[in-house]
Amino acid sequence: MSGAGAPTILPNGTGVTIAIIAASWHEVVMNGLIDGAERACAETGATAMLYRVPGTFELSLAAQKAAAAGFDAVVALGVVIRGDTPHFDYVCSAATDGLNRVSLDSGTPIGFGVLTCDDEAQALARAGLVGSKEDKGFEATVAALALLETIRGIRL
Repeated sequence: MSGAGAPTILPNGTGVTIAIIAASWHEVVMNGLIDGAERACAETGATAMLYRVPGTFELSLAAQKAAAAGFDAVVALGVVIRGDTPHFDYVCSAATDGLNRVSLDSGTPIGFGVLTCDDEAQALARAGLVGSKEDKGFEATVAALALLETIRGIRL
């Protein structure tokens, strides 16, 4: 797992509004990711609104709408588990490219909490559940808040 070397930061989220956009596939994994994102908001003082979409492919459009609606940051949560067809590659690529485009086009920080795993065990290990080794929902939210702090401090 890639958890080694992760930064230990906890930005100040006071006055910040975050849209948590979460896919609906793999309910147990998604519940863990959402719990982690909501906990990060609570610990930093950020205000969060949760929105659900059918799957990971749909995260980009919802993130675009949230950015346009004026949220300070967006956290995109999803999970794609490799199967026997190239569907995995298409969905992962579309979600990554789409969320990156939303962030660049809107100037809104996007926390990338999309798990791309070979099997369900890998997803469960990253979902922030009891016994999980990582908490990617929490980490994605902290990353979005930290980026927000950074870009607000950049001056020309």
